[in-house]
Amino acid sequence: MLKVGVLGAGHLGKIHLRLLNQSDQYQLIGFYDPDEINAKKVAAEFGYSYFENINTLMDAVDVVDIVTPTLSHFDCAKKAIEKGKHIFIEKPITNTFEEAQQLLELSQKHGIKGQVGHVERFNPAFLAVKDKIENPMFIETHRLAEFNPRGTDVPVVLDLMIHDIDAILSVVHSEVKQINASGVSVISNSPDIANARVEFENGCVANLTASRISLKNMRKSRFFQKDAYISIDFLEKKVEVVKMKDAPEQPGDFDMILQNAEGEKKQIYFENPEIEINNAILDELETFADAINNDTTPVVSLEQGTKALQVALQIIESFKK
Repeated sequence: MLKVGVLGAGHLGKIHLRLLNQSDQYQLIGFYDPDEINAKKVAAEFGYSYFENINTLMDAVDVVDIVTPTLSHFDCAKKAIEKGKHIFIEKPITNTFEEAQQLLELSQKHGIKGQVGHVERFNPAFLAVKDKIENPMFIETHRLAEFNPRGTDVPVVLDLMIHDIDAILSVVHSEVKQINASGVSVISNSPDIANARVEFENGCVANLTASRISLKNMRKSRFFQKDAYISIDFLEKKVEVVKMKDAPEQPGDFDMILQNAEGEKKQIYFENPEIEINNAILDELETFADAINNDTTPVVSLEQGTKALQVALQIIESFKK
């Protein structure tokens, strides 16, 4: 079992602590949180060991799980890497692209593994259809959330949209060519609602919308590709796969047939992939343990987390234009 320590005992930190404590792959050594009152309360309520010194905790573990505010990600990760510890780091990887690049270089220099907490990659709905998404040419995403003061310290792009950016980059195997975006600050000092059009070198276009001032929650993505339409509801854990193939010579009574302007006939059919319900956060933590133990590349590597951050920051930069 890998010895693990958690930095940060806020809302998400407590979830990580509970799951790591349950996991067969980790031995939870304890946690550190600079808020001593909150830390002692968490320790008393759940029985986790509270370390008053961050260095003492890091020295006692193999893996450091960083669940702190984004602004502190770089300093925490740098300290852990320089001590030779593997790092799991919540998204976004860091506050700036330069910081993320430094972490990449440091991780390579010290030979440690790192994974970024883009948890939607482990969403059972996404896992059910990921292999069916082949060369999509148009993608549309909507990630809408009711207002919650937690997370408003960063723009909605880094808080919400980055989930969809990472998912898109994992299925579109092409470099970003151009970005046009707009964002509006309604309640916070940073944009609360944003829309981005991301064009890729291969011709694929992704249209992303994110809002944290919506009246209802929504997390949907739609992928359009040759002879297929794939819809993912990340919130409801549902998928819809609609495919087309050449129509048979003698269609059945219930076959759905379309004919285009050129006279070509296509048959529409539906696929219902099996969705295996999981705990996405536990899965991302345990696949990281697998990557360490088997010396393989983590599912969401530091490189991928850096790329998602780079695109997110380019979208934010586009607001100013």
